[in-house]
Amino acid sequence: MVGTKTNERPGTRARASYVRSSAYKAREVLDLIRGKGCADAQDILAFSERDVAQPIAKVLDSALANAEHNDGLDADELYVSACYADEGPTLKRWRPRARGRATRIRKRTCHITVIVSRYDPETLERMRALQSQRGVAAAEARRRRVARSRAAASQEVEAADSEAEADVEAQASAVVRATEAALAEDPTTDLDEGRDTDVEASEEAGDGIGASGGAEPEDGDAGAGDEEPGKSTGGN
Repeated sequence: MVGTKTNERPGTRARASYVRSSAYKAREVLDLIRGKGCADAQDILAFSERDVAQPIAKVLDSALANAEHNDGLDADELYVSACYADEGPTLKRWRPRARGRATRIRKRTCHITVIVSRYDPETLERMRALQSQRGVAAAEARRRRVARSRAAASQEVEAADSEAEADVEAQASAVVRATEAALAEDPTTDLDEGRDTDVEASEEAGDGIGASGGAEPEDGDAGAGDEEPGKSTGGN
């Protein structure tokens, strides 16, 4: 606003007094968040390497809380309209030096003020439209990622199937090569004839076992071990 002093700007404000930092150091950090949205300002302060960023972040949080509870505003519609640091009292200390001299130590303080205001309706409309476009773009990007993931998964399945088929073909060809090698060493070998010979031999062996187990002894052999009823083996 033209002609309005910084400390007279409308909005919700919060103030921290007697912060143990120089106003110069605080202003360097305040310049980073001036005019930014509250969410962006909080991110900037969270990742800042300056120590004074911590009390500034607390002042910003206090201003947002005042806007929500006292003025009924939404934090997503607020931005940092003004922020400044005033010099506070300086604490004087002394440091002993050589030859009985002393050097003054100045411990600076400052007063930090942060003012948050609501965006105008036109800016809010543009921001919402931009957010909706970003949401559509994010959804489209996610759909593309899912499609690529599914295509990659299907390719992996096809590759695994082709590898399995190749393994089966390799095993079959290995069996064929082994058979051909055996035939090349002994051309007279007939695999079917060999199997038939083994079957006949096993059948003959089974017949022999059955015949020996069920055969009856001959007459001569049966009477050789028996004694006649009328004869005695002992001598009188």
